[in-house]
Amino acid sequence: MIKKRLMWLGLLCWWSGWIFAGTPVRLLQRAEKDSVACRQWVDSLMENMTLKEKIGQLFIHTVSPAISERGRADIKNAVKMYHIGGLLFSGGQAESQAELTNYAQSMAAIPLFLTFDGEWGLGMRLKRTLSFPRNRVLGCISDDSLLYAYGREVARQCREMGVHINFAPVADVDNNPKNPVINTRSFGSNPQEVARKVAAYTRGLEDGGVLAVCKHFPGHGDTEVDSHKALPTLPFSRSRLDSIELQPFREAIRSGVGGVMTGHLHVPALSAKPASLSKEIVRGLLQDELQFDGLTFTDALAMQGVSGQKEVAAQALIAGNDLLLVQRNLKRELDGVLAAIRRGELTEEEITAKCRKVLTYKYALGLNLPQRVDKTALLKRLKTPQAEQLNLELQKKAVTVITDRGGQLPLDPSVSGTVLLTISTAMSKLHPFYKQLNARIPVRWLHAHPDSLRRISEAIRPAQRVIVAVQADDYQKYSAMLDTLSGSKPVVMVYFTPLAALRGQKKIMEKAASILLAHTDKADIQRHVADVIAGYACADGRLSVNIDRYFEAGAGITLDPHRPHRYTPEDFGMNSGVLERIDAIAREGIRAGAYPGCHILIMRKGHAVYDKCFGTIAYDSEIPVKDSHLYDLASLSKTVGTLMAVMKLYDEGRFGLTDKIAKYVPSLKGTDKEHITIEDLLLHESGLPAYIPFYRAAIDVDACKGGLFKKKPDANHRLRVAPNLYACNSVCFKSEWASSRQSAEYSLQVSEQLFLKPSFRNEILRQIAEAPLRSKTYRYSCLNFMLLKEMVEYLAKEPMDTYLDRTFFRPLGMQ
Repeated sequence: MIKKRLMWLGLLCWWSGWIFAGTPVRLLQRAEKDSVACRQWVDSLMENMTLKEKIGQLFIHTVSPAISERGRADIKNAVKMYHIGGLLFSGGQAESQAELTNYAQSMAAIPLFLTFDGEWGLGMRLKRTLSFPRNRVLGCISDDSLLYAYGREVARQCREMGVHINFAPVADVDNNPKNPVINTRSFGSNPQEVARKVAAYTRGLEDGGVLAVCKHFPGHGDTEVDSHKALPTLPFSRSRLDSIELQPFREAIRSGVGGVMTGHLHVPALSAKPASLSKEIVRGLLQDELQFDGLTFTDALAMQGVSGQKEVAAQALIAGNDLLLVQRNLKRELDGVLAAIRRGELTEEEITAKCRKVLTYKYALGLNLPQRVDKTALLKRLKTPQAEQLNLELQKKAVTVITDRGGQLPLDPSVSGTVLLTISTAMSKLHPFYKQLNARIPVRWLHAHPDSLRRISEAIRPAQRVIVAVQADDYQKYSAMLDTLSGSKPVVMVYFTPLAALRGQKKIMEKAASILLAHTDKADIQRHVADVIAGYACADGRLSVNIDRYFEAGAGITLDPHRPHRYTPEDFGMNSGVLERIDAIAREGIRAGAYPGCHILIMRKGHAVYDKCFGTIAYDSEIPVKDSHLYDLASLSKTVGTLMAVMKLYDEGRFGLTDKIAKYVPSLKGTDKEHITIEDLLLHESGLPAYIPFYRAAIDVDACKGGLFKKKPDANHRLRVAPNLYACNSVCFKSEWASSRQSAEYSLQVSEQLFLKPSFRNEILRQIAEAPLRSKTYRYSCLNFMLLKEMVEYLAKEPMDTYLDRTFFRPLGMQ
């Protein structure tokens, strides 16, 4: 039995109405769809493979992108002699990599995985290709659909280069400012936000046909050692790792990511060995407990964190890794694996299983088809106008108004005497900002110079307000002047610098009326920021990491233009006449008593095209509904989830309204529920009770002294869950159903410390089948929609959340 606080009761009750099956690896869908063809392709390759060839498929070999006889010889030797499974180019020119990719693929009996280390796009490694913002900047973006679009674009560019696997995103949490190697590579310091960004990006990358590899498991963020140079230690408890480091990986796995990279990290709470070489961490934690069944990669085995280990490749395979970023000495590592097999530390069966898994992923990623990069106009195809526009949009959406204490923004155009003071390496550096701002609001432009501080101070003295735009890293030399300014008049600080430049600026952080972070000094962003502070553009970024103790991650405000454009539906290809018919529908609902009032908002491309209020806030009220009213939304998942799935499947002719639900839920056959129709369920006329307390099946009620609930509190019942209803202080869950640790047996997560057996779903269906039926008059029941969920999954052949995401949410850019 596992003792838990009664707080989990509510979670368990909620969960019983929405059962999520384990999310499969997304990129295996092609292999599963073509299961016969996939199996035949894999079998045809494996039937003639030697043990050495199977081991070779588990090696990713790093090579130079230089076109030279030595470089070609290295590739030929790796492909022909050691039958490697993939290549990783270390950088260079796109054209050279494309040529060498074609050369390597032409020699390979089994097509090679082409991998890439592109955390901020191809520009991270390839010259003259597009570099996107670092993750710390992207972490400031509020709209996760942009992260998805970014992943899709990186995938497109990777496929143009013949790349199948991108070693991204970094899923580490940036919670240590002294970290020498992660910092800007992380999406931020808030584990939940990092998890969201990681999941959005990986979905985009993999929907674009490229395997995402989250790294560095179990988390490299809170270290002060670079694993390229030594072995970092994470001296944290398991509960701390669960709450911070593991969260992004857990979310990525839940969303179906195909790859995880294990880091060279010492985590004493989990294992004495480095994480990448630890069976407890790779097999025990990652694969068994977190149920990751995609491809597990090691970080580069040449890194100093593990390079001193004997037979490091063999150790990595024993730990449970599938693919190894091997050192250049392929012979030594291959011999080490063979030696481990002879000693019985590895078996041929394990190698065969890993090889089969790798080949299955190759099929899923299209490597059963000819592999050749088209070199014609390659750079032009990589760096498209659409890609550059997306890059600009990402940078605009990352602009963050950290604070606006004095309500200065957007600037009031009626206030005269505005001075713009620029601090930059050259006056021309911030000319685009000045030009755009001056076109909106007249400003006097001054440029700071160490020799002219007195003149600048005198010129600023009569100003009503001051905008300080910073581009130079060494702007601290002007701190004394800025401190004096911010104490005497409103100062708006605008930083066209990385976030790190704001740290250590105590007085400015405390005194400035407004602080805006643009992250970059690119001309387009300068003009955009000018429009933001003048009230002509929107900014809704949020800090991804803390700035000292003054601003925490998540800080920021949304600025909407004070001069909104008035749009009509026709501006977006819509018909005003059609939208006006909504008025009659809304009023008909009020007359019929379906609701006392409502607010209907329709948006197109971010702009309201229909925004009207009807009726009153309650049936017995005369207060009209206003657009400022807040609503308590109940059972929202039924309308935006289950009902949409049912409507879609109905439109496709997959079922009829008079169909019996027992046709899709076989456990109802032979019961008094077998004649309930889909229409009955939708109209809440099934006769089923309003709800069933399924959670009771998982609780040992007899272990609760005095019962589970009491009407009055006593020593054993102090938890108030409703008026005149108190629950037992502690609850014993039955080990038959529940556990405090996740495992293959207890794989369904209810909360961070409560996991159920998947078979609990059968218990829920059993209780529904045995529930007494009542008359078929209207009776609202959660059970109706639980059964509709079962029908959706029966017809869609996938979990409902996956079906909804693929069919509705993802195409709409929704989360």
